[in-house]
Amino acid sequence: MARSSSFTFVLVAVGGAAVGFLAAQIIPLPGQAVDEAPVESAETTDQTSVADAIVGLEKLTLDEPLRGEITSASELNGNDGSRFMRYAIALEEDEIVELSLKGALQGVVALYDDQLQLLDNAPVVRHRIEESGDYVVVVSGADAHSYGPFTVNSRTVELSDADTMAVGEPIDSWLQGDARDITLNIEEAGLYQLEMRSDDFDAYLEIKGPNGYAREDDDSAGDLDARIADFLEPGEYTLTARSAYGDGNGVYTLSVEPHELPGDGELRNDGALTPDDSLNGWFSGQQLSYQVEVEEAGMYQIEMRSSDIDSYLVLEGPNGYYREDDDSAGNLDASIADFLAPGEYQLTARTAYGDSSGMFTLSMEPRDMPDVELRNEGTLTPGEALNGWYSGEPLTYQLEVEESSLVTLEMRSADFDTFIEISGQGFAASDDDGAGGTDSRLQEPLLPGTYTVSARGFSATGSGLFELSLEMEPTDIPPEL
Repeated sequence: MARSSSFTFVLVAVGGAAVGFLAAQIIPLPGQAVDEAPVESAETTDQTSVADAIVGLEKLTLDEPLRGEITSASELNGNDGSRFMRYAIALEEDEIVELSLKGALQGVVALYDDQLQLLDNAPVVRHRIEESGDYVVVVSGADAHSYGPFTVNSRTVELSDADTMAVGEPIDSWLQGDARDITLNIEEAGLYQLEMRSDDFDAYLEIKGPNGYAREDDDSAGDLDARIADFLEPGEYTLTARSAYGDGNGVYTLSVEPHELPGDGELRNDGALTPDDSLNGWFSGQQLSYQVEVEEAGMYQIEMRSSDIDSYLVLEGPNGYYREDDDSAGNLDASIADFLAPGEYQLTARTAYGDSSGMFTLSMEPRDMPDVELRNEGTLTPGEALNGWYSGEPLTYQLEVEESSLVTLEMRSADFDTFIEISGQGFAASDDDGAGGTDSRLQEPLLPGTYTVSARGFSATGSGLFELSLEMEPTDIPPEL
């Protein structure tokens, strides 16, 4: 039996999967009125009270679905108005039990020991039983309006408690707060991908090996799952599986698989990158440098794509040229598209942040010149939309307002996050995303005079084609009082 101790029969009924809080309330013993509290006496021991409470409940048996329905006649949680039902279940020490709630009812299932201490609550509960005995299962509606039929499915989860693992042989195991160490033997040098996944907690994976090798990761596999992909030399490694904050409980899967190389399997972590060139590289925590030789002036696009890391590019060149980019290629991929003068450039490939590792593809190709006239200066004309090219430095245009007008300026680009400013006659205004997305829009009443319009990117590291348009409508502007 699980232990018992003196207490009033208090059960924490879960009162809201949607809102996520616990509400405590007094639950009557079987056969007792709701407004009657149990009274201890010399004839009634704590053990008897708890045992009677469990004996009076309907039994739930492992591996046998139990069906029920929450109705207005079900027991009431006085704190939030939700209804609940209780069941007894016998569990054995070291079992990992899974309780899942299915059906029309919006709610949660909770597991208590025979001292009525809450062990876990969720639509799916997984818990390692520390002591054989009788336990209490509570099915609760999410709120005062949650009613309907439900099914409680229960099973024992078969997990491995081995302290060693092999490549290509995933293991399912259980984490109960403390970190767990597992030995991994690598027989052949190569590229490997290690993953730790869990639906129950935020997975965190560490690896240590020969010659001081050490890596760790939190969320590189997506969601709250961990992934480490790297070259491993032959030898013995220690994997440490834990939660990100040290307090996780639940099932997790740990796997180690060879990481296949694309194409011909060649990796280039340095050297030259030329137009119409594409290469595969491997990032292991240290930034990688490539040389870019531009022989003919023109527009070029350089991209870094990866499903393993958050790509980041930095391009430096003649006369102080500098560009960098994080996500312009979409998702977490990087892209720099710009006019490049002849000369030698230094390209740095790295991650945006953190010390994750993984495969990436780096490419460079000429890009067709825009089939539009580019105007990077001059006077703006009402009703006209012009195209310009932003390369990190603000572009300035003149705006002549001959009579008081409502002026609308819009700057749009598919290549970078636009930013527009207007100043003159003691007036100044700016906008970042007023046109929606990352496009800019300014609409201001302006007095007659000459104004300066500045078109740029929100970040000086962006570049690309943009469209700038101007509309003016005469309007009365009341004099300032």
